[in-house]
Amino acid sequence: MGKETGFLEIERQERSYDPPEERLKHYKEFTRPHDPEKLKLQAARCMNCGIPFCHTGCPVNNIIPDWNHLVYEDDWHNALDVLHSTNNFPEFTGRICPAPCEAACTLNITDQPVTIKSIECAIVDRGWQEGWITPVKAAKQTGRRVAVIGSGPAGLACAQQLARAGHSVVVFEKNDRIGGLLRYGIPDFKMEKHLINRRAVQMESEGVTFKTSREVGVDVSFRSLQDNFDAVVLAGGAEEARRLDIPGSELPGVRLAMEFLTQQNKRNAGDDEVRAAPRGSLTATGKHVIVIGGGDTGSDCVGTSNRQGAASVTQLEIMPQPPEKENKLLTWPDWPMKMRTSSSHEEGAIRDWAVLTKRVLAEDGKVSALECVRAEWQDGTMREVEGSAFTLKADLILLAMGFTGSLRTGMLDQSGVDLTGRGSVTANVHDYRASQDDVFACGDMRRGQSLVVWAIREGRQCAASVDEALMGTTDLPR
Repeated sequence: MGKETGFLEIERQERSYDPPEERLKHYKEFTRPHDPEKLKLQAARCMNCGIPFCHTGCPVNNIIPDWNHLVYEDDWHNALDVLHSTNNFPEFTGRICPAPCEAACTLNITDQPVTIKSIECAIVDRGWQEGWITPVKAAKQTGRRVAVIGSGPAGLACAQQLARAGHSVVVFEKNDRIGGLLRYGIPDFKMEKHLINRRAVQMESEGVTFKTSREVGVDVSFRSLQDNFDAVVLAGGAEEARRLDIPGSELPGVRLAMEFLTQQNKRNAGDDEVRAAPRGSLTATGKHVIVIGGGDTGSDCVGTSNRQGAASVTQLEIMPQPPEKENKLLTWPDWPMKMRTSSSHEEGAIRDWAVLTKRVLAEDGKVSALECVRAEWQDGTMREVEGSAFTLKADLILLAMGFTGSLRTGMLDQSGVDLTGRGSVTANVHDYRASQDDVFACGDMRRGQSLVVWAIREGRQCAASVDEALMGTTDLPR
């Protein structure tokens, strides 16, 4: 423990943001990091619990008290080594993870939790600034070849671990750039894409080969991978978006959130409009936008719409409004259901809960309004509130209602692997083996849509299973 009474003396201080009127002018990150001295004080709040419950909340098994102590001692280099021992990409999780570790922090029972996420991000950012992060090359090559399909956080973590074990790894990505949802789902103002690019450079130096614009099942047959590689890892996403099944949902002004977010990220990357939007440009400029879905993807649509100059933005959620604060004695150390206001919400949006959509209205073939009704929940059952119908003006409706599993056409059809009832690849977390020989699965394609930390965890554990299957034993951590 760095400072025994730190948690009694020092108040939680989070990272601050640039003011909304400034950050809405651009798509760059707007978080203001702590200076090192203030961060040392935040690390001193860590209680070094006899049982660090933050570990139960962290899927990648970050050794949080250890690197908090090292930061307090101003030993940033060793803090980085401890952080990297469990997490390949702390700069990703330090920006976009919702931090379930903080909800599980023991200090959170009666006070505010340690700023774990901020400290994690500061450690790895310092590592890059100081030049401490360099390629970790295998001592010897095994002669075994592994194909990893998908370059999201699960595929990247799996590929990096396997390369460090000495295997020859080729990552196949159907998009023109690597990163999966990190690249084309997360807005740049939450995570800039140079962070992915520099990790790609590191991984290539470690022996990973990236093949972009190569969709397995279309450009490359799955059988060819089985014939040319000793193992194949399915690490794609859960990309089958949930659709809106109401009259008028087929209108051109009703679009998927991922299409909207991807287009803007491509524009930010310098793509011309045709390349960014091959099926037609999609912008919120001057429009009354309705976002259906109250999760993080919906929040990302809010922030992007405001940056594009929407006339208004309304976000709807079918579930009731959560409480402002959780009952910690009932929820801790689990992730609580409570009201969460994102930085995008702070930039301007109308939020409404317990709303059921009924019909999309149109004028001259274009979306003009959305008919809705209030919903009431009793004992887990929803019913419409009589006489509560209302209409919202709309020019663009974005669907951010989650995903129902992986895309089944192409790769999954060709692979012949068994799928769960939810449309995910059947594989357990013991060995991550799919139903076909020498085929493994991890990340969203195995578990369904989830968090970046779960993707990294599964990628690392899957790599250990692949290494053990190929070599008979493994030194890779799980």
